[in-house]
Amino acid sequence: MILAEHVSYSYGGGGQSVSDLSFRIGKGEFAAILGENGAGKTTTVKLIDGLLKPTEGRMTVNGLDTAKTKVSERARQVGFLFQNPDRQICRNTVRDEIAFGLRAVWGKKEKDRIDERVGELLDLFTFTGDEEPFSLSRGQRQQVALASTLAVKPAVLILDEPTTGLDYRECTRIMEFIRTLNEKEGTTVVMVCHDMEVVLDYARRALVMAGGRLLADGPVREIFRDEVLMERASLLPPQIIRIGGRLGGTFAEADDAETLASLVADEAERRRGA
Repeated sequence: MILAEHVSYSYGGGGQSVSDLSFRIGKGEFAAILGENGAGKTTTVKLIDGLLKPTEGRMTVNGLDTAKTKVSERARQVGFLFQNPDRQICRNTVRDEIAFGLRAVWGKKEKDRIDERVGELLDLFTFTGDEEPFSLSRGQRQQVALASTLAVKPAVLILDEPTTGLDYRECTRIMEFIRTLNEKEGTTVVMVCHDMEVVLDYARRALVMAGGRLLADGPVREIFRDEVLMERASLLPPQIIRIGGRLGGTFAEADDAETLASLVADEAERRRGA
């Protein structure tokens, strides 16, 4: 679905923001791009979306070269949820916001089809459609932005820090919805995220970046258990991974609180029996 071949990009002023990136992301994967601030994560997803064009190398999405494809064509393939929904919302009602991209991609003559799709999304996100977006909470505005992004059913969904500013309930609602899209509809998800707990809970693959280069690429749990890699990337693994690692042995394999608690209980029972 996504192919990067020796991709580099420079904003100018000396030095490259990302350098010699090569990776493949298959259809239906849920991948997270990790790294400290300035590692090149957002630049990478903008290159995937075609908002930026490689200064070297080639980036393709579903077989389309992002440097040669029109914005209208890319919009059918890739949906991009910004970190700040207020930079994405541009209409006066939720209904018009969701319909905005559909009118641009499908054309205004498809009114009945557009109305049907808008209605589906309003029901899904429990909006009436008449709400004024900027009167809603931060979490609700993020849901409006997500609904408008998903309107044209993109094959790839890019999330740039989707949980920033959300409380636990809002975060869980959005991420569970995205998980359903990924698992039930086969949407390919690429997420930039600083919250390692969210990455552990939802992503299955992690690409780790530092200094504009790709350091590692592999299953999330294996990446988090590599202490040397985490230190090189200036990342702190999720707390459950750190606790299990300090306990050692079978505990180090635990990647959720329930499993770790069960292992601890089993060990306590074994010691009582001994």
